[in-house]
Amino acid sequence: MSKLPTNNISPSKQSNGNGKANILEDKLDPKVSIDMEAPEFKDFAKTMVDFIAEYLENIRERRVLPEVKPGYLKPLIPDEAPEKPEKWQDVMEDIERVIMPGVTHWHSPKFHAYFPTANSYPAIVADMLSGAIACIGFTWIASPACTELEVVMMDWLGKMLDLPAEFLACSGGKGGGVIQGTASESTLVALLGAKAKKVKEVKEEHPEWDEHTILGKLVGYCSDQAHSSVERAGLLGGVRLRSVPSENHRMRGDALDAAIKEDLAKGLIPFYAVVTLGTTNSCAFDYLDECGPVGNKYNVWIHVDAAYAGSAFICPEYRHLMKGIESADSFNFNPHKWMLVNFDCSAMWLKDPSWVVNAFNVDPLYLKHDMQGSAPDYRHWQIPLGRRFRALKLWFVLRLYGVENLQAHIRRHCNFAKQFGDLCVADSRFELAAEVNMGLVCFRLKGNNEQNEVLLKRINGRGNIHMVPAKIKDVYFLRMAICSRFTQSEDMEYSWKEVSAAADEMEKEK
Repeated sequence: MSKLPTNNISPSKQSNGNGKANILEDKLDPKVSIDMEAPEFKDFAKTMVDFIAEYLENIRERRVLPEVKPGYLKPLIPDEAPEKPEKWQDVMEDIERVIMPGVTHWHSPKFHAYFPTANSYPAIVADMLSGAIACIGFTWIASPACTELEVVMMDWLGKMLDLPAEFLACSGGKGGGVIQGTASESTLVALLGAKAKKVKEVKEEHPEWDEHTILGKLVGYCSDQAHSSVERAGLLGGVRLRSVPSENHRMRGDALDAAIKEDLAKGLIPFYAVVTLGTTNSCAFDYLDECGPVGNKYNVWIHVDAAYAGSAFICPEYRHLMKGIESADSFNFNPHKWMLVNFDCSAMWLKDPSWVVNAFNVDPLYLKHDMQGSAPDYRHWQIPLGRRFRALKLWFVLRLYGVENLQAHIRRHCNFAKQFGDLCVADSRFELAAEVNMGLVCFRLKGNNEQNEVLLKRINGRGNIHMVPAKIKDVYFLRMAICSRFTQSEDMEYSWKEVSAAADEMEKEK
C-alpha cells in the first residue's frame, strides 16, 4: 500500500523559498494567548454599545450626506497593517476620524432615498450573537438550531402575512420558506427553478430536442416597471426576458396574456413571469389577481417580488394588494427593508422547493450526513454554499416587538407619507407624479424635466435631506421615501421646508 507523502520539516524550520530555513521565534510561550481576552472584550463591547446607542439616538443631528470626495479615506490610515496589535481605544477614536466623515446616514429621519433599510436594537443584538456562534449553516448537521429556527421563523412570518398554507412548512405539504441575502437572489433562484422545471417538462414532451435547443427558446416576462435585478436574473440565468408594457405603472393580465400568445406563435417557450408588488420607481402594484391565473393557464412559473411593500402585508388593510397570491409559485419580500430586521434578511417561500433543490443539488461526500432528508439542507435552496444564522434576527425582532408594534411602525410610515403628500399638493408649484403608496411620495415641480433635475441637485447639495429621482415614460420626478424608525411628524415639516427653500432659490435666480 502506498503511503501518503509527509512533511517532516517542523513549522519553525520551514524554508522561506531561498533555500534557507525561516526560523520562527522559539521563545514564543504557547501559554500566552494572542487573542483579545474576555474582560477586555467586555470593555470594548460595552464601549461600542454606548457608541451605537448615542450614534442612533442623535443621528438626526448629523449631516445626512457626507461632503467627502472619492479617495478621502486612504490618506487617513497607514499604507500597511500594523505589525504589533493596537489598543481597542485607538480603534474607537478612529471611528469618528476615519469612518463617520464618509458615512451616508441611512437611518436619519432626513434620509429619503431609495427604500428603507431596517434597523433596530433587537436585530443588532441578534447579529452580535450570530457573530459569536459564527456557524456556517449549509446543512442541518452544520448547526441544527440555525436550520430549524429558520424553518419556524419562516412559518411565523408567513402566517403574519396570511400566505396560503401551501407556502408553509408547517402545512405538511411540499412548501417552505428560506432566508436569502437579497430579493435579487430570490428572483434568480426562482428563475433557475422555473428554468429547470420547464426544461424537464419539454424534454418529456420532445425527447428529440437537446437542452441547448430548449434553452434557446425559453422566455420570461416582467413589467416595464420591474426592478433591474429581474433583467439581471435573466442575464445570469442565460435566458431572454421580455418587458410587458404597463398601464398606469401596473402590469395587467391581458397584456401578459398577449405577450405569451405572441411568443408561443413564434415557437418560443414561456416559462417564468415576475409580478411586482410595490415597484421601485413609484410603489405601484401589478395586478396579481389577473397575471397569476394567466401564468397558471400557460404553465408559467409566477414569482411575486414584494421586496419593499411585502412588510405592509402584516397589516390586514393592505392585504388586498396581494389578492391572487394563491396563484403564485414563489413569493419574496425583504424584512430587512421595512420590518426592523437589519440587513441581510430576504424572506422567500416556494410552493414546491424541489425544483430549486434538484437544480442546485451538488452533494459531495464531505457535506453528507446521517439526517439528510429529515430536515432542509438550505445550501440546496440558494446560490452560495455558506449562510449566516440570520433567523436569530427575525426571532429577536418578532419576540421583542410583537406583531402589533410592527404593524404600528408600518402604519406610522404610511401616515407620514400622506402628510408629506398633502404638503406637496398644497403648494401650487408642485404636483404628485404618482399616487402616494405606502411610505413613498413621488412628486415634481410643474414644468419640464430639467427644472426638476436642478431642484434635486439643489436639495441634495444643501446636505440637509437626501433624495433620489426616478423617470417613468420620460417624466422625471423626485422620490421621497420614509426610511427611519426615528421619523416624527415634524421631520416631514422639516423635509418639506428644505424642498420649498430649494424651489424658492430657483425662483429668485430666474
